[in-house]
Amino acid sequence: MTAAVMAEPSGSRVARRGGIVLAGLGLVVAVALLAGARYGLLLAIGLGFGLVLEGLRFGFAGPWRAMILRRDPSGILAQLLAIALVAVVAFPLLAGSSGELVGAAAPIGWAMAGGAFVFGAAMQVVLGCGSGTLVNAGSGNPVGLLALPFFAIGSFLGAYSLVWWTDLGALPVLVLTGSSGLALTLGLLGLVAGLLLVLAAPGTRRVPRRLVLAALLLAVLAIGNLVVAGQPWGVVYGLGLWGAKAAVALGADLSGSAFWAAPGNAGRLQASVLTDVTSLTNIGIITGAFLVACWRRGGLSQPLPKLPARAWVATVVAGLLLGYSARLAFGCNVGAFFSGISTGSLHGWVWFVMAFAGAVVGVRLRPVLGLEARA
Repeated sequence: MTAAVMAEPSGSRVARRGGIVLAGLGLVVAVALLAGARYGLLLAIGLGFGLVLEGLRFGFAGPWRAMILRRDPSGILAQLLAIALVAVVAFPLLAGSSGELVGAAAPIGWAMAGGAFVFGAAMQVVLGCGSGTLVNAGSGNPVGLLALPFFAIGSFLGAYSLVWWTDLGALPVLVLTGSSGLALTLGLLGLVAGLLLVLAAPGTRRVPRRLVLAALLLAVLAIGNLVVAGQPWGVVYGLGLWGAKAAVALGADLSGSAFWAAPGNAGRLQASVLTDVTSLTNIGIITGAFLVACWRRGGLSQPLPKLPARAWVATVVAGLLLGYSARLAFGCNVGAFFSGISTGSLHGWVWFVMAFAGAVVGVRLRPVLGLEARA
């Protein structure tokens, strides 16, 4: 916390924080009036994601790094808890929805597995997954701010060539369903948790209360997203859509892409981002993180880290790879790992294994690329 914020009079701090709350509520109301109540509610859910992720310091890239470097599994255990809580509700919801709700199902293939590996490595280079990059950018982190637009560009490009990659070969979509599917999912989550506890360093097995609270809140928000949006929480599609809209605005013709020329995607290119469910929750995450930063510090005041030129180049390249590989892998830590597993898609498990293997490589790359800031 800066000295300026510490010296801020209590009356001014209360007024500032009250203004922050009103700004968040006002944004939700504005979207509801412009696009409809459903879209305003989705933005509110996105704000909730951002507030929880930044406010309670819940992430994906950092806990994976902690496990790899220090054998501290507490953050990943909190992730598994959140996934299990969502699964307990999502499985019966999907079973009784008569097609009104859909899970995060995707095929397992060469491109999907390779994309997950590359994503895991790039995620550790910039210390942010899909949601993490949004949170980092919203809170004023310079690396996150630089990586985010290139993430969007990479996601757009990955979607443009997605069909070519999937033609390399993939299994049919495999989904666990019903009570037996839920039991198997919970059993696998428990097995992974048990393995992490066995590998954990002494004194790291306890999950901090803030992470338990964050897991509970994220589970509630994710279930809300499933019910309101009709689909699980995701990140990557919205970022790719932003990149595609920018390309169209610059005069690009996307009719040659099987992905962007598909009727549903072509329609979203013409429609407002305020009616795209993934874009709304992404905007909410960025805004929620921004509001937390303003609440804590009175503004975005993170200093520019002392990094060599190669580190900034690596951030740009990693941002592009994050977006491109996430599209090939049918999601990031949110869309594939969190939402995939919690709605029964087996690709989520393959994604987890491959992305974690990539993360091991990415952790080793950071010092080589100059991304460990000097004091």
